[in-house]
Amino acid sequence: MGEKKRKEESQKKWTKVIFIFAAVLFAFAMVGSYLPNLITGLAPIRPGNSVVIDYTIYDAAGNPLITTSKPTGQPIPGIMYTSQLTLIANQSLNQGTFPVPIVVYSNDGSREQQQFALFSPEYDAITRGLVGMRLNDKKNIAFTANNSMSQLWSPAQLQNNNINMSDIHVGDFLTMGVSDNPNATAQNSSATTYMRVGSVTRISPAGVVVNFGYPNADITVDSVNKQ
Repeated sequence: MGEKKRKEESQKKWTKVIFIFAAVLFAFAMVGSYLPNLITGLAPIRPGNSVVIDYTIYDAAGNPLITTSKPTGQPIPGIMYTSQLTLIANQSLNQGTFPVPIVVYSNDGSREQQQFALFSPEYDAITRGLVGMRLNDKKNIAFTANNSMSQLWSPAQLQNNNINMSDIHVGDFLTMGVSDNPNATAQNSSATTYMRVGSVTRISPAGVVVNFGYPNADITVDSVNKQ
């Protein structure tokens, strides 16, 4: 009986050792599968890395204009809500505009889906700014090339767009359709246009000056993947 009892205790001991050994192997396997992602997250972003970001673009008054931040309560009318962007770090846009899907809510709670035009200088500023950032890093990106994106709209142009100049005040927002093929748009062809929002900065007998540039954006790195 003593010999049998010793064999049973020995078997239980080895069963326990094998179980612990298997658990250790499982732990190493988990660390091994997670380690590349961990290293990628800790390493600074390099040109060519694929990066997913959250972002908020601000208007000239410093108010959020377009954002990936989901509202905690009722959506705020006038703010354009969008989804995350997947970008290649330090890669320039090879066209004038980059369409971004947005949702705009009205005061009555209704929603409208549109395509917002992110201009190439803004797109390029963001992709350049990603270089050197890490996972969960935040950065404010200045859109210096947007400082001169103003247009003069004459009373006739406003009237053609069903806008009465007497109803406009400095600080009001106006929207326009932009395209990579402006000549086709002027000819009323089937060119695809995207929405752009500008603020009225000056009013004179010659018309209204509308600034369609934005000063800056906050970006947050959500994930990083090597190409």
